[in-house]
Order: sequence, then structure tokens, then C-alpha cells
Amino acid sequence: MTGTTHSPARETTALALYDRTARDAAATVIAGYSTSFGLACRLLGARPRPHVRSVYALVRIADEIVDGSAAAAGLDREATREVLDDLEDETLRAIDRGFSANLIVHAFALTARECGIGADLVRPFFASMRADLSTTVHDRASHDTYVYGSAEVVGLMCLQVFVNAGARHPVYPSRKLVDGARRLGAAFQDVNFLRDRADDESALGRDYLGVGSDRASHDAVLDRIDADLAAAALAVPLLPADCRRAVTAAHDLFAELSARLRVADASRERVRVPDSVKARLAARAWLGLSPRGARA
Repeated sequence: MTGTTHSPARETTALALYDRTARDAAATVIAGYSTSFGLACRLLGARPRPHVRSVYALVRIADEIVDGSAAAAGLDREATREVLDDLEDETLRAIDRGFSANLIVHAFALTARECGIGADLVRPFFASMRADLSTTVHDRASHDTYVYGSAEVVGLMCLQVFVNAGARHPVYPSRKLVDGARRLGAAFQDVNFLRDRADDESALGRDYLGVGSDRASHDAVLDRIDADLAAAALAVPLLPADCRRAVTAAHDLFAELSARLRVADASRERVRVPDSVKARLAARAWLGLSPRGARA
């Protein structure tokens, strides 16, 4: 209440409650939007888990803004861009000052400050989100730029969490880990592009891959995905132990999707992995087995 003086102890307790509520809000976003990601998150140790949820929540909210939620609320393209710009600005301010009235942004800022996630990763992500409002057909160059901002930097944000959560001072991960995080993010994104291609083109008017509809072009994208997955698998053993199971499960889920895309007609149906197979992949990861396709 205005004019009331609070003790430092009370203020600290109030902030701790606010922080916890923000992280709970981020966890709710995951529960509402992604069962697969939620499964992988549960395989993370207690140290990185809330931070990864906070990263995902902000990323998901931004993605929803440009993928139809804002339009469904009656916002035109320019108004949608303003909402996205405001979210980026608030995110960067929150990282700087350590607080936001937006619970999802606040949760992300807590993670960013502890784990060393800065504007060098935040800005490319929002640039790719803005591209969805203006670019409908990508060539290879614009595809690569888009994937870097929309997926590779998200992998790098998670990597910052993996190596820095709970540390006194954040450090920069090794080059091998950085390359693995980027290539895993790229593989995830290209798998999603392939399996959502029909819906992206019909509902959103977007062609992210910029390739023909023939099977050879389709398989060329899968070859690139599998090469990225194989390279990323080599980096998993270098991760902290409390992160390897979750990353292995996510890697193997997308390797399974890639294999199914090899034989499916994605124009007829969205390729999915049955829950029983997801459970088997999660169990395999829990046992500490190496990611599929890993080579010494």
C-alpha cells in the first residue's frame, strides 16, 4: 500500500514469492502448449529445469503472437509487430533491471541474468519472429538467417542454462558445445518445417524451406537434418550430467520424426510419434544411453 514502509525481510520474501509465481507461470505455458517438450523438461535435473521452462515460455509466447493469436484477437500486421516489439523491449529492460510486471518476461529475465543470456541472443530471436510478419517464401540464405534466430539461438540460450545455472559467475561454453547446440536447434526447426509444411503454406502462406515439392528436395532436407542430428549427438556427453538425459530424449524424438518423414507423405498428414514410442525413447534416455546416431 502506498505510504507503507516495509522491512527488508518482508520485501525479500515478497520478491521470492513473485519470482516463484513467475516460474510457475512459465511452467504453465509449457503444460499448455507442448507435451513433448514438457516430457523432455521432466528429465532435466532440478538445477536447470526451471530455467529451461522460462526460456521456452518466452519463446512460445513470441511465436504465438506471430502465428495467429494476435490476428485472432483482431490485430492487423502492424499492430502485431508493435506487440512483438514491445515484448522484445520489455525483455531487454527486464534483463537490465531484474524485474518485469509481465510474469513470463520476469521469469526469463531471472534466468538470463543468472545464466548469461544477453541481447546478442535475444535480438536475433525477435528478428526472426518479425520476419514471419513480412517474409512468406525463403531462399537458402534467408532460411539460414531465420533458423539461426528462431532455433539456434534458443539452443544457445538453453546451453547457457546447462553450463551456468547455479554458478556464481556465468561462463561461455566450449566451441564443441556451441556447435552442437546450434545444429540441434537447426535440426529441430527443419523437422518442424517439413512436417508442418502443408499447414504453413495453406494456413499461414509461408514456405520456410524454399525447395520444390519433389521427393528429392524433401530428402535433401532430411539429409541435412540427419547430419545436424549426428553432429549434435557428439556434443551430448560434454554436457553436465543433469542435462544429458533430457537432451538425449529430445534428440531421439526428432531423429524418430526424421525417420518417419522419410517414408510418410507429409502432404496428407502431420507426422507424429505415438505416445508409446515417446515413452520408450524417454526410458532409453533415462537409462543413460547415448543419443541415436552418436559416433565416437
